[in-house]
Amino acid sequence: MSRSVQAFAYARPSALVAGDGRTALGLETAGGATPLGAEAHPGFFAGFLTSPQAAARGLLAVADVASARYHQRTLRSSLDPVVTGNGDRLRFESFSGCCGVYARLDVLREGLDGSDTGHGTTNVDVNNPLRDALSRLAGDEPMHLRVGPDELAVTTLDGPVVEKKVPLPDRWLRGFAESQVVSAGFEPRAELSAAEAVRFLRALPRSSGPGAGRGPMWVVPAGRTLRPTTRPAAGAVCLPGPERLAALQRVLRHATALRVYGPPGAVDGAAAASAWEVALPGMRLTLTLSPDAARGFSGEGGVLEALATDEAAADAELVSVLLAWEPRIDPAELAEQSGLSTARVRAALVRLGTAGRVGYDIADAAYFHRELPYEAGRVERHNPRLVAARALVAQDAVALAAGGVAHVRSGELRYQVRTSPGGVLSCTCPWWAEYRGRRGPCKHALATRIARRSQAGTAGTATAAAPAAPTSGAAR
Repeated sequence: MSRSVQAFAYARPSALVAGDGRTALGLETAGGATPLGAEAHPGFFAGFLTSPQAAARGLLAVADVASARYHQRTLRSSLDPVVTGNGDRLRFESFSGCCGVYARLDVLREGLDGSDTGHGTTNVDVNNPLRDALSRLAGDEPMHLRVGPDELAVTTLDGPVVEKKVPLPDRWLRGFAESQVVSAGFEPRAELSAAEAVRFLRALPRSSGPGAGRGPMWVVPAGRTLRPTTRPAAGAVCLPGPERLAALQRVLRHATALRVYGPPGAVDGAAAASAWEVALPGMRLTLTLSPDAARGFSGEGGVLEALATDEAAADAELVSVLLAWEPRIDPAELAEQSGLSTARVRAALVRLGTAGRVGYDIADAAYFHRELPYEAGRVERHNPRLVAARALVAQDAVALAAGGVAHVRSGELRYQVRTSPGGVLSCTCPWWAEYRGRRGPCKHALATRIARRSQAGTAGTATAAAPAAPTSGAAR
């Protein structure tokens, strides 16, 4: 598995300091992107939190996910959360080491009391002493929050005094991107009051137990709560690996509601991803779960169609210039500014998501601008199915036939790819037989799509280059 080493450099450790009748939380930042370009230690906020305990426990929940592996737990994982300043809010994001859980704490405008929130994205240091201090926090006395260096650190420190180096697999980057694409297809499925949310979440099993291999768990609305079931039914939402919601336990005493999101459409019995959002005073904590605890987001394939088009690549470059760390991206407005159709803007946003340049907020049903502080372009270069599909095209292994049919040679085997009236490609390979498109296109369907686009582009170029038929006047 391809991986690189991600280096973090902080001016000093993040810390929680109590004294003079108040508490101060200083979160130190590493290198990141801002409207002014790259900065070694950008600053995004200095002011007060309106709900200090809820914010402290929400930040701990995000850190819990960053340091967790819900599958193959014996392997260690630790990656500092990402923080984005969107002008009116702070977003803290993390992704589990097993690539199956995405967490985000949104501290909204009403949760912040102080100076304007800055714009940009970077990592924040969440070390073990800070976690211990946040865990011990009692009472709700005023808490001052600083995200980024203070004036003293800027003027007295010559260089980083805290350095961390962690492995960053390509699979982790792909999963971070795929989780955003999956979320963009969700819709609200259920909402519970605070009391019902606490009852439901505390009753969930803390581990998969001996029945983990018997299939996914589902929940169905039942009055004012949710009822667990082993069989999907109308209105059911998949809860794959309920123990992966453990991080929500951190904030239950502050919860005001629980909202559940999932993919629309009829339930066919197949495991599906879902998102679980706890509403807090002035903030939201959301966990998005992959379809199975043993199956991370990296193989879901939701980004492959966008990655396979040259048009989306050019559109993404154009759209990226128009982004300005907006908390809500309006595709219609971008379409007007760029001259592209709304559909092409949406495809460009999917592609930008694969590079970590946009995320998706389910509560707002909108993309938001952020720039992950990782070399996320590797997502496209090393995506296994995309690499394999382009290799098939380069080997002339795709033979396009009439009637929307293609024959693809893969090693010693031959597969047939067909196009449905709705434009969906199906294949005779084992991948399609098992997943039926639920995890994106197989490499043969993807190669067919690339070959058809290439053929259409060649035909268009030939037509444009052909000389015009002579007019009667020219003939004379």
